[in-house]
Amino acid sequence: MIRECLYVASFCVLFLSSSVLLGQVSDEKRNQAVAKGLDWLAAQQSRRGGWDADGFYPSAMTGMAGIALLAEGSTATQGKYAPNIREAVDFFMKQSRKNGLIGSDIDDRYTYGHGFGLLFLSQVLGEEEDESRREELIDIITRAILFCGQAQTKGGGWGYVSAKDGNDFDEGSTTITQVQALRGCRNAGIPVPKEIIDKAVGYIRKCAVKEGTDGIQYSLKSGGGGRPAISAAAIACLFNAGEYDDKFVPNLLRYVDRTLGDFNRNNGFWFYTHYYYAQVKYRQGGKEWTDYRDKLFAHLVSTQSSNGSWSGEISPVYATAISLTILQIENGTLPIYMR
Repeated sequence: MIRECLYVASFCVLFLSSSVLLGQVSDEKRNQAVAKGLDWLAAQQSRRGGWDADGFYPSAMTGMAGIALLAEGSTATQGKYAPNIREAVDFFMKQSRKNGLIGSDIDDRYTYGHGFGLLFLSQVLGEEEDESRREELIDIITRAILFCGQAQTKGGGWGYVSAKDGNDFDEGSTTITQVQALRGCRNAGIPVPKEIIDKAVGYIRKCAVKEGTDGIQYSLKSGGGGRPAISAAAIACLFNAGEYDDKFVPNLLRYVDRTLGDFNRNNGFWFYTHYYYAQVKYRQGGKEWTDYRDKLFAHLVSTQSSNGSWSGEISPVYATAISLTILQIENGTLPIYMR
């Protein structure tokens, strides 16, 4: 009997040790994937301090790559990627214009660049130690917020360019980018006019199909059915705006869960969709997050290229920046992604 008890006890110890070991291996693989990906991303930075998607969208790619590096825990002054982050900040500071636009003039969809650039700068501001540089950043961010308000359409959304340049055209994805950037600014202590956010939330609600049960359509003017990618992004946007109602948001959640499918890249917006839906699930927490996270992390780690990058829509820089941001969301280093 004693011998049998010792055998069972030994088996239990071995089983528990193996479980812990397996957990450690999983974490280790994720950490290795992140480290390799960050090194690859940092190496793609141009001499001007930015990133681009094969020559396109330099402001948007720089903002997204900068956010991925910030998620590691580095700042503009401390950490392994501090030089890269500081150069990215310089990139935006140099191209900031008097009217507040921080997007590049070679970008025909400059509101994306403006939004992701503004989000990046809002996350950097709190860690800036140089007083004069901090004051300059506050001025740039403040003017950028005013530009957001001026670029907003009558319907409350944003298009690929300002309302004036785009004949008042607006659509969901750029609208969501602006709202998240503005929320980041508010979190950083920079005043954001409430009416800008209210109009944007109203726009998203007006784009809903059947009160959200069939998702969010591409644009208010375009009509058509709901789209899972924009619907996932819309939920993240509403969460950022403090919208947690008991009907509209749950309707959208059910729609995305129903239409998203598995983790195979069966649509052209896989990275975009999961960039935002990871934020949603992380905010939900509990089993909703852990079940989704385990599958998503496993998929990302298994599909990483040998050089550390990911490939997908737009460019490797885009896919890699998004993948790294998702894999590091639990680090808790960026206020915009915190619960």
